[in-house]
Amino acid sequence: MVICTHPVSEFASGKRPKEPQPLKESQEESPRQPLKQPPEEVERKPAPDPESGPRLNWLFVDMNSYFASVEQDARPELRGRPVAVVPMMADTTCCIAASYEAKAHGVKTGTIVGDAKQMCPGLVLVEARHELYVDYHHRIVEAVESCLPVAAVLSIDEMACRLMGRERPLLAALELGRQVKRRILERVGPVIRSSVGLATNRYLAKVASDMEKPDGLVALTADILPEALRQLTLRDLPGIGARTEKRLNEKGIRTMEELLALNCEQAGQVWGSVWGERLWHWLQGEDFDLSETEHLKSLSHQHVLAPEMRTLERAWAVAHKLLHKAGLRLRAGGLWTSSIGLSIGFMAPRGENPPANRPSGQGLSVHLSGQKSLAGSPKQPETLANRFGAPRRRWKGELRLSECQDDQTLVAALSRLWASRPTGAGFEHPYFIGVHLNGLVADRLHTLNLFDGSEDGQSRARLQVAVDALNNKYGLSTLAPATMLTAFKAAPMRIAFRGIPELF
Repeated sequence: MVICTHPVSEFASGKRPKEPQPLKESQEESPRQPLKQPPEEVERKPAPDPESGPRLNWLFVDMNSYFASVEQDARPELRGRPVAVVPMMADTTCCIAASYEAKAHGVKTGTIVGDAKQMCPGLVLVEARHELYVDYHHRIVEAVESCLPVAAVLSIDEMACRLMGRERPLLAALELGRQVKRRILERVGPVIRSSVGLATNRYLAKVASDMEKPDGLVALTADILPEALRQLTLRDLPGIGARTEKRLNEKGIRTMEELLALNCEQAGQVWGSVWGERLWHWLQGEDFDLSETEHLKSLSHQHVLAPEMRTLERAWAVAHKLLHKAGLRLRAGGLWTSSIGLSIGFMAPRGENPPANRPSGQGLSVHLSGQKSLAGSPKQPETLANRFGAPRRRWKGELRLSECQDDQTLVAALSRLWASRPTGAGFEHPYFIGVHLNGLVADRLHTLNLFDGSEDGQSRARLQVAVDALNNKYGLSTLAPATMLTAFKAAPMRIAFRGIPELF
């Protein structure tokens, strides 16, 4: 008897099957044996219980290359191509976002456009459309909330959700994370990718979301937490930038191993503030709410001037508009400021040294600095040109205030700062303006001064409320100082890292 015995895999792989071989006598077919019945009790592995396993408290959603991904979703011809989003079409500005195709060539947020073009010859530059990004943001929030409520929107591309009840076990949380990612793709756009982090507190959930990009899903449970954190670098932790890392290095902390070896008291001493103690508790996996004390500590608006705006008169108008926008945000957030700062960048003639820092007046501090190299080390005095042939120098001043939030007080302070700027040759062509409000205090913590209860103070407050209501309803420039007239089209809406602007 001859039996054909060719494995299916040989046909599937395209191989020529072997010729069938006759069976030997010892291999001749024997009578069919009855199948053995399985024993009455068969050991089976139980299905995983979604209610068992480690518990998690937070799900963190972080969009991947958000601005660039939105542009690729809105313009299908950009998909698969290296894209950089820029504030304006100029080689001297920097990229504010880069697609993953561009990141593969070394282009990233903060890369100078001229450098980016050299790194990636096929780079497509797209001027930022912030209204579009805000619209996509609201759609993403709706998609996430179709799965679970969003507890906190932390920026234009980040949000956190608190897990409750049956959402907390590891397997259930992972499935919820997959559901969130699918819902964003289905309801927002096929190229809008996200990374989801799961952990016992919001801080660690943010860390987890950064551990696998793009399109990641990572859970940091309590049982793997110490070992997982040791694999990171100091800069992988939110809140530790270049300056903080340098300060930690100077105090002998260079690795995560050394940071994790600190106790709570030592962490507070290293940071010199309560932040160090909070970080220590977060890295232990502890979860606690900061809503009672958490508010913005500073806010700022900055703008690189277009070539036609690089005069002193127009730069002052832009500074005034930036302060107007900052004041609106300040009051909308129920905050008061105790300090105002002004930064000005100047295009300097070649071969000239800047004057020494001007003496500061009462409550006023000023500083003059030159351009810094990409590595962050200061170059020699301001005569050195940047790679685009335009030497630069930057001046900044700061003025302490009694806690305030009204435009009249803020404009008077800004005028004083503007008057203290350096003048003369080399300081006639500003290219950059920044306005900063620091030392912010929440309404509930505001200390009243002698003039807050006066008739004039109350009238000023009522007027400010009426002006803000009109501007919020009909547009930012509905009621504005005349000094802003030349800057209405300059300094358009921009998206801050922690704020979602309203679409007027």
